[in-house]
Amino acid sequence: MAGLIPQHFIDDLLSRIDIVDVIDGYVPLKRAGRNHQARCPFHDEKTPSFTVSQEKQFYHCFGCGANGTAIGFLMEHAGMTFPEAVEELANRVGLTVPREGGDSTPRSSDDKSDFYELMEMAVRYYSRQLREHPERERAIAYLKQRGLSGELAAEFEIGFAPPGWDNLLSSLGKSEDSVKRLASIGLLVEKESGRGHYDRFRDRIMFPIRDRRGRAIGFGGRVLGDGEPKYLNSPETPIFHKGSETYGLYQAKKAMRQLDRFYIVEGYTDVLALAQSGVRNAVATLGTACTKEHLELLFRHAAQLVLCFDGDSAGQKAAFKAMETALPLLRDGREVDFLFLPPADDPDTFVRREGQAAFTDPARLTPLSDYLIQYLRREIDTSSREGKAKLSDRAMRYTRQLPSDSLRDLMVRKISDITFMDEHELQRQLGNDTPAAAPRGPRHSGRRHAPSLVSHTIALLLQQPALAQEVDNPQSLARVDMPGMAFLVELLEFIHAHPNIKTAGILEHWRDSRYGRRLSELAATDFDEQVNLAAEFRDCVTRLQKLQRGRRLQELRQIPWPELSEAQKEELRALTSAPGPAE
Repeated sequence: MAGLIPQHFIDDLLSRIDIVDVIDGYVPLKRAGRNHQARCPFHDEKTPSFTVSQEKQFYHCFGCGANGTAIGFLMEHAGMTFPEAVEELANRVGLTVPREGGDSTPRSSDDKSDFYELMEMAVRYYSRQLREHPERERAIAYLKQRGLSGELAAEFEIGFAPPGWDNLLSSLGKSEDSVKRLASIGLLVEKESGRGHYDRFRDRIMFPIRDRRGRAIGFGGRVLGDGEPKYLNSPETPIFHKGSETYGLYQAKKAMRQLDRFYIVEGYTDVLALAQSGVRNAVATLGTACTKEHLELLFRHAAQLVLCFDGDSAGQKAAFKAMETALPLLRDGREVDFLFLPPADDPDTFVRREGQAAFTDPARLTPLSDYLIQYLRREIDTSSREGKAKLSDRAMRYTRQLPSDSLRDLMVRKISDITFMDEHELQRQLGNDTPAAAPRGPRHSGRRHAPSLVSHTIALLLQQPALAQEVDNPQSLARVDMPGMAFLVELLEFIHAHPNIKTAGILEHWRDSRYGRRLSELAATDFDEQVNLAAEFRDCVTRLQKLQRGRRLQELRQIPWPELSEAQKEELRALTSAPGPAE
């Protein structure tokens, strides 16, 4: 198994790549002053607000907030995974991607090209059987019974695996090598005797599964007779991993220019019924519960995920497990809602009876924060003080898992409203168990200038990372007690350790952390060309140092003179003679 891609390689790669060339291959860019512009590929707009900075190697949309590096663009726009995006960029500049803790030679995607090609041949084979096989009418009758049109069946490339043990084998298994490869991708099964193979899918409606890049990677098959199992998926293969793939994502991306929401359902027929009714943004997990990989995949394409469940007890339990999976992934800008259907319904039956408008009615959605509280209130009797305390304790345990400050604040307010516990005390409990907050705008703390000063300093560093060399010892600022200061020190030390790093490398390093979103916002700061960034940065550092001296002076003055050590007295004399803190 390949190991992790070293950070130093990613930094070097981003320094060699020109983000303008990368994005211009997908979205035509026009020069606008120092930057390049286009209409945003992530949302509909008439006036271009999508800006690409060649200097910072960074893109930002002032309309929808989309932002990132060349790697992030390929992940968000082209639907690539992180390793795929790195591989794509490395190929552009002739680099080989190394790995840490594993294979030093990564497997090329060409190693699997034969598998993808063979899977495409199987898609065409099963599709042809639905049009030509003598027993095709049973399959066609089933699709009509489900209310699916011929056009939709063709779009999703639905096929038919005829009865019999060697139909696909006879058609595609012309050689020993092809039989071996068909078995490797799960289309053939080796006989128990070890002498020969037979077709895995027999007498079934066939649903091809495509990955986000449109490559056929597997199948789902629905039996037409009384056989078991009713639904049969491809097994795990070198190109198919059901815990990280969904059915319908590729078709949804093709059908909708802008995806802002996904409905996550259970089965193929649910996706097809919803598509037939006009809901083109539904996807299905492949016989598994919703995994972290499923959610991360879908969040790359849409900010809101709607998890659909039956309203019975089994549906509630499945929903709670999905909620637990989703909590750590809910960064700012991401949303998870729940849609509970009547106990006797699934999305297929509901949408065919009630229609598209009823299914997509926002009033039917339950936000994750509301669902968590509702679930706990059903589990815990809150009529007593003890019950309220128990609910608060359990709810806070889940709240701590949220990486989003705004969502944590929302949960604290909800918990406080229900339990009548002091909101500030709940916030204090959260603060004891969470890392220092990312640099944020000023809070109502009486020190409004401090957070903006830190943020301004970070914004300047993101304009010119080399400015970090102006601070010989970042730890000299560590005592400054203000929001975001600990991160500023960390950022300075990081740049010292990577003196040639560019803005894109910094953003990529913290992309998936709680600091990522705020850093992207600060990187988008547009300084006037007349501003001397170096002088501005030095001024910020000087002001921070003065603030630190002022705070230290205040600390020492609170200690009675006789109790001060000689070193502290000397420090106090030096601070007293130094210029006062900046206002």
